[in-house]
Formats: sequence, structure tokens, C-alpha cells
Amino acid sequence: METKNGSSSHFRTQWRNYSFQNALFLLTILVILFCSHIVSGKSDNEEVITVTLGDYSALQAIKQDLVDLRGVLRTWKGRDGVCSGGWVGIKCDQGRVIAIQLPWKGLGGKISSKFGNLHSLRRISLHDNLLSGVIPQSLWLLPNLRGLYLFNNRLSGSIPPSVTPSLQNLDLSNNQLNGTIPSIVSNSSKILYRFNLSYNAFSGSIPPSFALLPSLAFLALEHNNLSGPIPDTWKFGQLTSLTVDHNFLSGNIPTSLSKMSNLEKINLGHNHINGIIPNEFANLSKLQLLDLSNNVINGSFPSISTSNLSVLILDNNQLNGQIFDIVGNFSSLTQLGLSHNNFSGEIPESIGHLKNLDSLNVSYNSLSGSVPSSLSKKFNSTSFVGNLQLCGYSITTPCHTPSISPSPSSSEPHPLNHQKHEKNRKLSTKDIILIAAGALLLVLLLLCCLLLCCLIRKKSAARSKSKNTKTDVAMAVPPVAGAEVVESGETGGKLVHFSGPFVFTADDLLCATAEIMGKSTYGTSYKATLEDGNMVAVKRLREKVTKPQKEFETEAAELGKIRHDNVLALRAYYLGPKGEKLLVFDYMPHGSLASFLHARGPESVINWPTRLNIIVGITKGLVFLHSQESIVHGNLTSSNVLLDEQKNPAIADVGLSRLMTNAANTNVVATAGTLGYRAPELSKLKNANTKTDVYSLGVIILELLTGKSPSEATDGLDLPQWVASIFKNEWTNEVFDLELMGDPANVGGDELLNTLKLAMHCVDPSPEERPEAVQVLEKLEEIKPELVQSSDDAAVAATAGVPLKSD
Repeated sequence: METKNGSSSHFRTQWRNYSFQNALFLLTILVILFCSHIVSGKSDNEEVITVTLGDYSALQAIKQDLVDLRGVLRTWKGRDGVCSGGWVGIKCDQGRVIAIQLPWKGLGGKISSKFGNLHSLRRISLHDNLLSGVIPQSLWLLPNLRGLYLFNNRLSGSIPPSVTPSLQNLDLSNNQLNGTIPSIVSNSSKILYRFNLSYNAFSGSIPPSFALLPSLAFLALEHNNLSGPIPDTWKFGQLTSLTVDHNFLSGNIPTSLSKMSNLEKINLGHNHINGIIPNEFANLSKLQLLDLSNNVINGSFPSISTSNLSVLILDNNQLNGQIFDIVGNFSSLTQLGLSHNNFSGEIPESIGHLKNLDSLNVSYNSLSGSVPSSLSKKFNSTSFVGNLQLCGYSITTPCHTPSISPSPSSSEPHPLNHQKHEKNRKLSTKDIILIAAGALLLVLLLLCCLLLCCLIRKKSAARSKSKNTKTDVAMAVPPVAGAEVVESGETGGKLVHFSGPFVFTADDLLCATAEIMGKSTYGTSYKATLEDGNMVAVKRLREKVTKPQKEFETEAAELGKIRHDNVLALRAYYLGPKGEKLLVFDYMPHGSLASFLHARGPESVINWPTRLNIIVGITKGLVFLHSQESIVHGNLTSSNVLLDEQKNPAIADVGLSRLMTNAANTNVVATAGTLGYRAPELSKLKNANTKTDVYSLGVIILELLTGKSPSEATDGLDLPQWVASIFKNEWTNEVFDLELMGDPANVGGDELLNTLKLAMHCVDPSPEERPEAVQVLEKLEEIKPELVQSSDDAAVAATAGVPLKSD
């Protein structure tokens, strides 16, 4: 028994040892496998997930229907790479494709019906390509589709009546779609947030169901063929932007829009809308833009008390009454258009206190009285013409003070009632003496006048002989480039000529008819028409801001030698006997780039080739100044770029800082900052340099791309900051001016995007990261070689620029 028990105990001990060894062995195997798994770098979560066969087949079919001229889809190879990041533009979740994002890829062809087989697809982003054909029905029925972005293509066809209920964002703008807009409430999504069908050919009416969408914030239907009234059943307050301009809409302005407390933008312009502007619009405290232009709206404007309103355009309507003084409370107002209406009365003085106002048009109304001096100094006569009783806005429309003449006393008999009595009245001796004395005095005065005329004529003949001799010499030997012709005028002043298309005297200049074109820190600019019909631009410099005369003449002589096609040439200067100083330049008929962009009529479209030509011209001029003349402009803004008859740009105010005192130049730099063109480092530096000029150039390029004035802050951001914030997202097309996006020639091209990237490089906050002007020109040559004729810019050939960083 004892032996048996001992044997059993020994067996149990051996079993325990054996079990322990097996456990240890298994544990070792597991550890080795775990370690090898870690070394191989493939955890369970990091294993390559293979796309489902159905999604893979659908993607292959989609690729077959696309025309890939750039080879963007060459990465679409092998099923294993679809969901591992190997396929460009594809995102997956658990082996199912959830997003296809291929914007700006130059893709042509059509949208495949096989999109409908990707049942997990949430986002399709194919905007800014060359896609054509219809949008397949299967795509509209994708059960999980939240965002569909097909804008800026060449798609045709219509929208089906039934759309997936999951849709939140739809943007089909800038295509060739037509048909009616289906009612999307009863058949599809009630969570729709963004709906953009602008720049197409949709017809019919706006479905009333839009006004009942609880989540709709952005509705854009402009530039279509829509007709009928705008729905007046707006109920929910999420709407922030409503743009339905350039259609054929009629009826009244919906009063229910006043319930949309979050509305920031209303554009109903260029329609057939009538009636009055609802008084309830006074409740729209967040409104920033209101455009009702080119309609048949009548009545007066309501008392809107918002301080956020920055753009108010009511041109070409039938509005009447006086211009509301409350406009002076719109502290953020930058653009005010009231032209071609029936407004009467005077222009309120309070409008002149709007510091941010850079565009004003009250022309062709029935306004009267004097234009506030602050407005006449800031805006040219085109802002006020067509008001017969309005005065004080130009030299040709002065406000005359009426002369005081004695009026007949009420106690005096009316001459008609006493005509017979006057005829029978006999003259007394006293009356006869007074009449004789008056006649004698009149004769003496006539004799004095005749004598004076003779003396003046004799003196004038002698002067004319001398003047003709001088003119003959000047015309016989025309000045060569850089030469100076110095003349002392009859006024005792001094006129110095540089090379130019024609010669004039100081008397010609001072007697020319002048029209104010604008005012700046340096002085006032005039359009002067000489007696022979030639026109020049004259800048009258402010007193006490220029250097002493000797220094002034030395610097002006150097500036008079500067000649370049894209730099406004100084043709002459005049020093008056009382210290006045005038600079004479070529007259540019299209005015400043700022007014060309922001003060034009709604029908004036500026296409992309014109804008790019202006960008290239400004850059050429800046390269010339920096490389050949060693001149830093220091105040480059769109107001200082002028356009000739062919819209070729010329940089103005070049070197004017050399003529001014330090205090005046400091003020100019500060002004540039308020306008949005100043480089950030100038808040600490005293002097501008080539990199600060390039920053200003970048802002001007952004201004041409976006159509926005740099003085307009958006959400507290300046223009470069606003563009950067938009550029981070996929809404790149929102950066560009709608005119550019509406041009089919720009769709799918890279010029806009590459120019935008170049501009953002120029406005880099770090001066070291910005290119030099010559590098900007080189990059523009890559974007559009035929526009950049750099052979005339020796600086380009002489300067070896560091290559721009590629984006």
C-alpha cells in the first residue's frame, strides 16, 4: 500500500513537471511569435485591408470612363493598394470606398454610372476638371452620399426629382446643366446645408420647399434662367447667404426673409423684382451685403440699423425720397451704389465720415445742393454726374454764392400798376443834373477802358513775338530722351520739361481746364486738358511736405530720366512763384486699377487674360525699378497702378518719396497699412525695401484674382489671411472672382491656381521666404510664356534668381 502510494506520488510529480515544461514551451512559442509580429511591423490594426471586389470593379470602370491626360490615375493599380493610400484620391473605411477626391486634375471624359455601385461612398469631389456628359441617375441614389462637388466642369443634363436623403452639400455651379430645379424636400434630404447651382441654364421657378429646409445656410442660384417669384415662406433662421441675381425673377421682395436673423448676404440684383423694400429688413442686424440693383423697386429705403453692412447696391431702380442720413451709421460700408434712381434732396454730410468707403455712385438722380467736401476730394465726378442741381464735385461744377441784390420793398408800388403814372411824370431839375453827371462819368470810363485796351494790346504783341521765337526754337529741335527744357513762364514760375510726346508752356498748363481725379497723402491729382486738346495728368503736391527747392530739383531731374513701358513717366515739373509744385505725367484714360476693378458697372466683365496681362505688366515695372534703377516704391497699391487705352498697366508715384520729407513718407507707409497693402514687418521697420514691395505686389495679384478690395476685412482677416483660410479647405473656387469662374476658358486650367500659389508666396509673413520681383516674373513666364516678353527687361537676364519653392 505504501509502495503503491509512493509510486502514485512520483507519477503526479512527473506529470506536474511535464505540464510545467509544456506550458513553458508554449509560452516561449507565443512570445517568439509576438515579437516576430512586432518586428514585422504588422499589428492587427495595421494589416493591409483589401478593398471589396465590388468596389474594386467599380473603380476600374470609373477609370475607364475618364480621360487622364496628365497620368494622375497611373497609381490606380492592384487591388491591395486601394485602401492603403496607394491610389490617389481614394479613402476607405473597413475595405469600402468612402471618398473619391480628384479636383484640379485636368480629368476629361464622363462620370461613370458605376459610381452607383460604391454604396458606402460619402463624398465625391471632382470639381475643376473637364468632365462632360450627364450626371448618372445611380449617383443621385447613393444611400450614404453627404457631399457632391462637381462645380467648374462641362456637365449637362438635369437633376432628377429624387435625391438621396443623406445629402448635405451640393455644388454643381459653373456647368451647362438645364431643366427645372426639383423640389428636394418631399423626395430627399431635410439636412441640406449648402446648395449651389449658379452659372448654369436652369429654368422654371424656385421651389417653395427651399424656404422650409431647416438646415439650409447657403443658397446660390445666380446666373440662370429662373422666373417667377421668390418664395415668401421662409421659416427657419439658419440661412446666411441668398444669391439669386441675374435671372428673370419677378414679384415682390419676400418679407419673410426678415425672419432669417443670420442672413449676411442678399443678392437679388438683375431681375424684374418690383414693389418696395420691406421695412422688416431693419431686423437683419448681421447683414453685410445687400444688392437689389437693376430691378424695378420703388419707394424709399428702410431704416436698417446694422453696423455690419459693407456693401449696399441699389442702382438702376425707381427708389425715391431723400438719401437716408442713417447711411452715415454704416461704419463698415465700403461700397454704396444709388445711381439711376429718383433720389432727391442733398447728400448727407454723414456719408463723408465713412472712413472705409472706397466706392460711391449717386449719379443720375435728382439730387441738389453741394457735395460734401470730404466726398468730392475722395471720388471723381463720375460718382455725381447726372444731377442737374448738384454742385461742388469738380472744377467745372462750382457752387456759386448767390449775389445779394436789393428787392423791391413791399411798400413800393408795382410798376405795372403805375405805368401810366410814370409816363406822365415830368423830370425835375435835380433829375436832369444827375442824369447828365452819370452820362459824363460813363463816357470817361469808356475812354479809360479804350486806353487800357490799347496798352495791353501793344504789350501783348511784343510778348507774342518773343514767345513765338522761343516756341519755334523748341519745336525745331525736339528734346531727346533725358534732355531738359527749362522755361520761365509769364507767371514768374519755372517749368522743366523732360522727353515727352508734346511741348507746352507754363501758361498753357496753368490755364488748362482741370478735373479732380483723386487725392492722396502727397497731394491732389487732376486731369488737365490743354488748349490744343491734349490731356495730361497733373499732381499738385501739398505744401510743406516736399524737400527744399534745390534738393527737390536734383531728385526730380533723376526721376525725369526713368523710362519704361510699365512705369508712369514724369514729363515735366513746375515750380510756382509762391512755392507751389506741380508734377506732369501722361494721362491714362482707364484710370487706376482700383477704380477699374471696384467702381465699374455690373455689366463690365474683366476676363482672365486681361487680369494676367496687368499682373505681368506690374511685375515687369517692379523688376525694372528694383534691378535697373535701384528704386523701392514703398507705396505700391492698386490705386497707384494706372491703365492706358489698351489696359496696359503703369506704376505711378515712382520715386515720389525722394521728393518728400521724412514725415510725409512715414504717413504714406501708415496709410498703406490701413489699405491692406503694407507688409507686416513695416510696423517695426522705418524704411520699405524690395521684399515689402513684393508683398504689396502679392496683395495686388490677390486683388485681381479675388475681385476683393484689400481694405475690406472679412471676419477680421485681411485679404492674404482670408485667402489662406479658404485655401486650406477644398473650397478653392470661392477664392476666385465669380467672373473668372464663370468663364469656360478657365475651367480645368492651372493658370488661376498657379497664380494664386505665386501670390501667396509673395505675401508670406516672413520676408526671407518671399521671392524677389525678378523671380516672380520668371514664375509668371512659366505660367504663361507668351505673355512675358522679358527680352526688354535686362534685369531678368542679368539677375540670377533663386528658384521659387514649389508647392
